[in-house]
Amino acid sequence: MVTIQHRYAEVDGHQIFYREAGPADAPTVVLLHGYPTSSHMFRTLIPQLAEEYHVVAPDHLGFGLSDAPGVDEFDYSFDALARITSSLLAGLGITRYAIYVQDYGAPIGWRLALENPSAITAIISQNGNAYDEGFVEGFWKDVWAYAEDQNEHTESAIRVALTREVIRWQYLHGVSDPTLVDPETWEHDVALVSRPGNDLVQLQLFRDYATNPPLYPAVHEYFRTAQVPLLAVWGERDEIFGPAGARAFARDLPDARIELLPGGHFLLESHLDEVAALIRDFLATALSR
Repeated sequence: MVTIQHRYAEVDGHQIFYREAGPADAPTVVLLHGYPTSSHMFRTLIPQLAEEYHVVAPDHLGFGLSDAPGVDEFDYSFDALARITSSLLAGLGITRYAIYVQDYGAPIGWRLALENPSAITAIISQNGNAYDEGFVEGFWKDVWAYAEDQNEHTESAIRVALTREVIRWQYLHGVSDPTLVDPETWEHDVALVSRPGNDLVQLQLFRDYATNPPLYPAVHEYFRTAQVPLLAVWGERDEIFGPAGARAFARDLPDARIELLPGGHFLLESHLDEVAALIRDFLATALSR
């Protein structure tokens, strides 16, 4: 039975929570979560990877069990979240690692790769976008409008993303059998997003998301130059990041492995065993190169 340790580390004056499992001398896999969740989304994946790999899954600042200082205390941005993640890994002595990126985890992971390309041994992208084709316009139009012009109308439109109804939708859309998804997932996220002041944290990150697409050309150049092994395992019914975003990786990484599964945004909730098997098979080859 795999033992998962639940730890805290002080990073830049903040307490960052992370889950850790597996042999310390095994290749490291860093799991980077998205919105609105935390390392909680990896609670069932970690045991499937930790017999062979050293697995680390942090909660980003403002999420999960990590500190969540108010926007008057911390200037939230994807640059800042990547910087904290980089400092956490350095403090743990982790210098080479594969990354699993999902949703917000992707722009954080891309920044880590651009900062230190030689550190990244492989990439698993589970609905973690890196191409304009991946954006589903019906979802993103309100995000772009809010980033461009903050006013009562655009803020009201984006605040619905903080509600139980929409967070629940993120988990259930595209899932053929909703009974496979544990309701504790969205209830856990809603409770943490609803902490006093956290709405302003999330609004600031929604605004900052507009900094991510301009970074894509540098990310694509990194892919072309590094030819890093990449597995895109994607819920093809995702109405946030569509399957075109998965197929686009092949443009810069001809050897990318692209697997589309009949699920939605949080694929681990409905297709855990399939995803875990694909990851183990991919890493066994990628990390032996």
